[in-house]
Amino acid sequence: MAELATIARPYAEALFLASKADLSATAAWLDELAAIASNAQLLQLADNPKITNAQVFDVIKGVAKSQLTPAAQNFLHAVIDNGRLSALPEMAAQFREHLNKQSGSSDAVVYSAFDIDAAALANVAQLLEKRFGRKLNVSVKLQPELIGGIRVVVGDEVLDTSVKARLDQMKVALTA
Repeated sequence: MAELATIARPYAEALFLASKADLSATAAWLDELAAIASNAQLLQLADNPKITNAQVFDVIKGVAKSQLTPAAQNFLHAVIDNGRLSALPEMAAQFREHLNKQSGSSDAVVYSAFDIDAAALANVAQLLEKRFGRKLNVSVKLQPELIGGIRVVVGDEVLDTSVKARLDQMKVALTA
């Protein structure tokens, strides 16, 4: 959604510039706040005119697993006070893009039908870094409908070696 991206851009850029001292810690609390802010019930609560900004802040602070730093609390207050809670996940994504650009890396999501142990994931990450030609921050998400194999998404590039993809290719070939 272009509108959210436009709204989120100045927040992400300002936060990136303000947190140059400890970008990884900022990314950690920002990702946690983004996950909380993506909850539909929380957004509905925040949109309720009977609920104050302080109450919304207290709910988010209570749900957060980690203790929010003063910087995190100030940022969250600014987002809530300006009515931009729904754009928080996009702010986190844009912040992550700035962080990746600075470090010369990219985020990679490996979708798998089964859990991947650490050794196998390290091997896959090494092969993917060679394949894509850059340092990757690899995360794993389970998708049982893949049946087997993996599907990798790096930016706008997709590498799909799943059983489901192969079955879909066979289906197309047989029905053509």
